[in-house]
Formats: sequence, structure tokens, C-alpha cells
Amino acid sequence: VSAPITRQDLIITLKAAQQRENQITQVDGSIENKKQLVKLTWTKSDQFSAWISKHYLAVFNIFVGFYLGIAFLAPVLMKVGATTPAIWIYRAYGAMCHQLAFRSWFLFGEQPAYPRSTARIEGLITYDQATGMDENDLWAARRFTGNDIVGYKVSLCERDVAIYSGMLLFGLIFGVTRRRLHALHWVIWLAIGIVPIGLDGMSQLISQLPIINVIAFRESSPFLRTLTGGLFGVMTAWFGYPLVEESMRDTRFYLESKLKRIQIQAGDGSMHVKPQDDAENPADL
Repeated sequence: VSAPITRQDLIITLKAAQQRENQITQVDGSIENKKQLVKLTWTKSDQFSAWISKHYLAVFNIFVGFYLGIAFLAPVLMKVGATTPAIWIYRAYGAMCHQLAFRSWFLFGEQPAYPRSTARIEGLITYDQATGMDENDLWAARRFTGNDIVGYKVSLCERDVAIYSGMLLFGLIFGVTRRRLHALHWVIWLAIGIVPIGLDGMSQLISQLPIINVIAFRESSPFLRTLTGGLFGVMTAWFGYPLVEESMRDTRFYLESKLKRIQIQAGDGSMHVKPQDDAENPADL
């Protein structure tokens, strides 16, 4: 509308605006009705997601406990003479751990560990003294599983045992506290979980490289491997598990909201939920 504005122009403009408003209202109402007519179903995927969102911590703890327990099963099997399944375990775990005998725990022997002489640990028989093997022969140390005198090697090294034990310990604590612990700040995780294990492991590795003479040769001890590995396991789980819980809490909220909408639809006489091939009873949540 442009000046000069007549009474007729004003009436036409107002009527056009009113018609436009009515059209928008009709479109919005149509969209809302279509939303209400969408039939929601409770699928097997929803069922699984609901279950895992509630029981993920138990799954984590069982998996870590099982993985750790099988590592200790290998020396038990060796002790009772079941060498074939024990060797299978050693080979399977060998893909994920170096299994060096002088950095591993032993069961049923004179000592729980047989460190290298370069670790300089008083009161313990060294690996070369106990086995008569060259401690610089890494391949032989990896293959050596033990005997009736020194005992039999756990199929995970000392540090890995500590890492998974720490994760399992925190997982159990997290469950007992009803998953209410907040995630660690990344700075704390880095300072307590990453830095100690990094310093112990990397300094040992770098000192033993033949072409790099930056620091003096050093061999870590069973105590330091256990301490740094345990800190890494606990701190990493403390950093990660609460974050997983936040995600699972969102999943539970979404599925509970969906279930309520399904129940509302099922209670409306004008519409009902038609079960599909992969549908489950919402009450099973």
C-alpha cells in the first residue's frame, strides 16, 4: 500500500492479512495433526538400548573382570597340567601384551616376580638367576611361561594387571555409589593418571634404546609398574565412566519419553499402537 491510502485500500489490505493468518493457522494445525497420527512402536532396538543404558556398568565390570581373570587362569591351568588351553590363553593375550617374564607376575613359585638384575631390587632372585636365561633375550623372555620351581607366568604383564585391576576397582565403587561420582577434570586425569605411567614407561624405553644415550639405563620395578598402572586404570575409569553415565542418562530419558507417548497413543480410542515384526511390549522396559 502506498500513499495516498484510501479507505478501500485499507479494507483490502486488512482482509488479505486476515486470510494469510487463517492459512498459516490451518497449515500449523495440519502439521500438528499429522504428528499426532504418527504411530510409535517399541522395537527390539529400543528394548536393547533401554537395557544397555541401565546395565552398561555391569557389562563393563564383567568384561574387565573376565579379561583379568582369564589372565590368571593360564598359570593355574599350567600348574594342573592342562598345558594346551593354557598355551591358547598365552597366545591370545600375547597379541595385546609383551608378556616379558621379568616384567610379569608368577603364581605357585618361589617368588611373585623375577625382575632383571638391572632393576636392583634386594631380596629377590633375578630373572637370569632363576631361569639361567639371558635377560637381554626378549623373545625368550616372552616365550617363557614358567616351571614347577619358579612358578607360572600370568598372561598379562605387571602393569597391565594393575591397569585392569584399577579399572575394575573403580567400576565397583562407581556402582556402589549409584553412579553419582562426577567425572574427573582432565587436568587431574592427566597429572595423576597419565604423567606417572608416561614417565616410568617412557624413561625405561628411551634408556634402553641402543642408539639413544639421553638418560642412563634403567629398569622399572614391579612396585612402580603396579603403582603407575593402578593410577592410570583408576583415573581413566574415573574420567570416562561418569561421561558414559551422562550419555546413558540421556538415552534413558529419551526412551522413557517415547514409552510415555506410546502409552498415551495406546490409551486413545482413535488410535492404537500396531505391533510390528520387531516390536516388543513397552511394559518390558
